[in-house]
Amino acid sequence: MQAALNTVYSRPVAKTGTPTYHGHPDYDMAKALQKVSPQAQTKAKTQATDFEAMFLNQMFSQMTSGLKGEGPFGDTEGTGIWRSMQTEQISKSFAKAGGVGISNEVYRSLILQQANRAS
Repeated sequence: MQAALNTVYSRPVAKTGTPTYHGHPDYDMAKALQKVSPQAQTKAKTQATDFEAMFLNQMFSQMTSGLKGEGPFGDTEGTGIWRSMQTEQISKSFAKAGGVGISNEVYRSLILQQANRAS
């Protein structure tokens, strides 16, 4: 029985078009995507990515708050503003490139909630 389960999950799920969740087919998400319009899916993806960027910005801001020195990490008012803008852009780039996976979880939650409301 275990060998049969391993062969089912070891084949590439992407070829079937079914979304995956933690390496397994996510049939709940597949059903939910059928109920939610493509425009709402795009909006949910954007919101999820923006949320992750905001989270990463807070995390990166905390990481750089104690840096002192010359140049971009100096301790003047101007470098503090520059550092916050740089951190914001790095966070957005990081999130758009895939981030740490928060946006995927948020996107899944948003889509499942919207599908439940549509039912």
